[in-house]
Amino acid sequence: MFGAAAATGGINPNKDVQITPALADGITSVNFSPRANILVATCWDNNVYCWEVASNGQAAPKASTSHTQPVLCSSWNADGSAVFTGSCDKTVKMWNLATNQAQQVAQHDAPVRHCAFIPENNLLVTGSWDKTLKYWDLRTPNPVFSYNLPERCYALDVKHPLLVVGTADRHLLVFNLQNPSAPYKQLQSPLKWQTRCVACFPDKTGYLIGSIEGRVAVQHVEDSIGQTKNFTFKCHRDGNDIYAVNSIEFHPVHGTFVTAGSDGTYNFWDKDSKQRLKAMAKASYGAEPAPITCGSFNADGSIYAYGLSYDWSKGFQAYNPAQMPSYVQLHGTQEAEVKARPKTPATGRK
Repeated sequence: MFGAAAATGGINPNKDVQITPALADGITSVNFSPRANILVATCWDNNVYCWEVASNGQAAPKASTSHTQPVLCSSWNADGSAVFTGSCDKTVKMWNLATNQAQQVAQHDAPVRHCAFIPENNLLVTGSWDKTLKYWDLRTPNPVFSYNLPERCYALDVKHPLLVVGTADRHLLVFNLQNPSAPYKQLQSPLKWQTRCVACFPDKTGYLIGSIEGRVAVQHVEDSIGQTKNFTFKCHRDGNDIYAVNSIEFHPVHGTFVTAGSDGTYNFWDKDSKQRLKAMAKASYGAEPAPITCGSFNADGSIYAYGLSYDWSKGFQAYNPAQMPSYVQLHGTQEAEVKARPKTPATGRK
């Protein structure tokens, strides 16, 4: 039975398991191992944390490592033995959990915003604010090849052979990894505001885009499908207040997805029936929402981990660490939240 912690004021309104103690600064990514319930989190305090999560949801510290500057992203290798972490120090490190040793495996000219390991190609892909996308064979010190992006990398996701990159100025680049050196398609985001996150469909026919305007776009790679199946929807809004969609993750079993936002909520959705499956209660720092900055499902989708911390949307001056703690929280998913339901038929008067 997945345990639940007692609610702690507005920080944990859904009574999810809260990993304690709080982290020292904002949480930039959380990622479950593909092989076990081992979770890592990257943080603005320059550190990477790792926990082993028991079947009841309780998390025990396993190890930690660090960079010289804030860590922005993380990705596991295929067998769950190592974690890649990208940092504002312009490097990516590979952290071997068995030896607790980390070594540099990639380098950029600006902070590394995203990284992802591609088992099918045996390559690590990294996206940076230096406006490049680089592919790395870990056996050699230099990139296999590099692609010049139109702007800084803001979002990236991979489901081989599909790779989608979102950059500043709303550029989207869609790659077929059978030919990773040039984009299969380049286009402008259908959303009017800055891209915050992307997530590839499990069947690799398309991708989701989340933006700072509290909106998600459902996009298909091929125009012949997209003409009838592309659409956008509003989310993470409260009256006239509009919040960023910070994270989108697909459920590994049911193909539904979860969005997490700066409004302090995470919601489960089914794109095929165009339904919200479950809306969760809002976390808050007193009168202000407690933003959810990132999220990740474990391998079987039974646990959803998310990072709850200040998201810098109101600048450095608004950050009060004593009143805005940063927590990783674990939600035991219920089938009713994540399993697709038939589309509700339109009802009319007989």
